[in-house]
Amino acid sequence: MPELPEVEAARRAVHDHCLGKRIRRAVVADDPKVIDGVSSGDFEAALVGKTIVSAKRKGKNLWLELDSPPFPSFQFGMAGAVYIKGVAVTKYKRSAVTDTDEWPSKYSKVFLELDDGLELSFTDKRRFARVRLLDNPALAPPISDLGPDALLELMTIDEFTEALSKKKIGIKALLLDQGFVAGIGNWIADEVLYQARIHPLEVSSSLSREKCATLLNSIKEVIEKAIEVGADSSQFPSNWIFHSRENKPGKAFVNGKKIDFISAGGRTTAYVPELQQLSSTTATKIAGKSKQTSKKKKSEDDDNDGAAVSSDDQEEETIEDPKSKKPQKPKGRVRKLAKNRAVDEGDSTDDVDSDDDEVNNDQDGEINKKRKNSKTKVAAKKTSSKRTPTAGKGGKRKKQG
Repeated sequence: MPELPEVEAARRAVHDHCLGKRIRRAVVADDPKVIDGVSSGDFEAALVGKTIVSAKRKGKNLWLELDSPPFPSFQFGMAGAVYIKGVAVTKYKRSAVTDTDEWPSKYSKVFLELDDGLELSFTDKRRFARVRLLDNPALAPPISDLGPDALLELMTIDEFTEALSKKKIGIKALLLDQGFVAGIGNWIADEVLYQARIHPLEVSSSLSREKCATLLNSIKEVIEKAIEVGADSSQFPSNWIFHSRENKPGKAFVNGKKIDFISAGGRTTAYVPELQQLSSTTATKIAGKSKQTSKKKKSEDDDNDGAAVSSDDQEEETIEDPKSKKPQKPKGRVRKLAKNRAVDEGDSTDDVDSDDDEVNNDQDGEINKKRKNSKTKVAAKKTSSKRTPTAGKGGKRKKQG
């Protein structure tokens, strides 16, 4: 995923090669998922004839200032990338466009031909990027919602320490929050925490002023070094965890030390347990929460196991032969409910449509209602044939004469 260094590399490429040039032709993809809030035709009309005055960036967002508004703004998402024909611009994983591909790429979302013949394209294979046309991008969401830029507006040590002292969440989750600081993504967060020797789950407010200073310095050094080499990851220092963070567990090492993988801030996280250790206070809290979660899950499982036997199954059990000590096995609903519960507890995916779920739930309700009515009738028949109208002393059943 492009983070601050990759987007800054794109900004610098546009700055160096496109400023002062007029847009002669524009082709905007008819893709409303990426092109946000404006038709491709209106977008093209707003660009043609305009001159590019400057290229600006905040966090992972880039926008072009033209000689008059509105201005195109690019939120890179998972795989957004800027390409300039004949110019080397940093490439990164998932951008999916090579020098041998057709030009412009079939993944191009905005293509510009400038008055000197230079051509620029913003591409996005995975369609998580967002391209907007705004009168003032800096004052409109999502850019207006961002925290200080991690390169241009980095906090002072006093500001950083005070800000962290008010945060009770894990430090990696905080670094990924673009409202706290803009431009840090998954790989930068892993790198700066490794360099600062801080565990990704360490509670932000527990960090000492010294640790805060070390972390702030790591953020500065990692971002500046990545930009210095044009965000070309092959030129990142060899002692960075970056080079091994995508290796398989058990085969990932940095400087001879084992890398482990956990989830932090909702993201897969690489860290070195030997060097990045939790404070005793945080470790105790996490262990306590883990026990509470285990107990709660066990309680919920017990409750669900009890609820899994439906009322119609209970009716069947009440009409068993009273001499039989072996309870009747519940029918297939237990298995079905357990399966449904497993699905509910799993991760949600974008491929599941909530409307379809509601339709399926309605259908299941009708089917279960019919099934219950049918079983109730069967149970009533069995009851009338096996039970006597009255009971003897002590509630024991009398045999019919």
